[in-house]
Amino acid sequence: MYTAQGTINRDALLEEHFPAVRRHALSLQVKLPAGIDLDDLIQAGMVGLLDASQRFDPNAGASFSTFANQRIRGAMIDELRTRDWLPRSVRRNARLLEQQLRKLEQNLGRPAEEREISTAMGISVEEYHRLLQDTNCGHLLPFDEIVAESGEPEAGAGSPPTPFAALVEGEKKHKLVAAIEHLPEREKLLMALYYQEDLNLKEIGAVLGVTESRVCQLHSQAIKRLRARLVD
Repeated sequence: MYTAQGTINRDALLEEHFPAVRRHALSLQVKLPAGIDLDDLIQAGMVGLLDASQRFDPNAGASFSTFANQRIRGAMIDELRTRDWLPRSVRRNARLLEQQLRKLEQNLGRPAEEREISTAMGISVEEYHRLLQDTNCGHLLPFDEIVAESGEPEAGAGSPPTPFAALVEGEKKHKLVAAIEHLPEREKLLMALYYQEDLNLKEIGAVLGVTESRVCQLHSQAIKRLRARLVD
């Protein structure tokens, strides 16, 4: 999309790619707590799209569509991460849970069962389930969090990562894949359905034969197992 002078028509680019903003927002919304407003995601995505239109370099080798999609989704995730979802007490209990999981699974040599975890924490299974439910919304898009914590450089307009950055990223992904392999089978399936097949919670519940609430709990538990294993 170019003007008569041979420059990029940024207004036309924005108009053409606005549907992509809404598409990304809807895709994220089905995975997030009910309180997340679709308009807030769209607004953040529009900021990302505008940023993409200003920073895109057509000589860098990547298409604008690819570059814009990265910026749109990245802006939405950044917006979500700026929000403080959990009370301090819940965060404290979530850290305690991860510590107990790490100790238990090191001692047991296998994934700890829910009753074993709740006993180690000194709470009932019902209280443990509530903790999982409360903390689930505090771990939005965990794969993205893991990648961000690895220090992955910001994606440019088609510019390849440095060899060192690629190595670090490869090691992180290798560790994550290995950690997923140690999950109980049902949680492993849940992760595949959620992150690879892009199913929402209701659809995953239908596959597993459980409620959406239970899917949230299992997802939260799986994330905590992964975080416990990924701690150096």
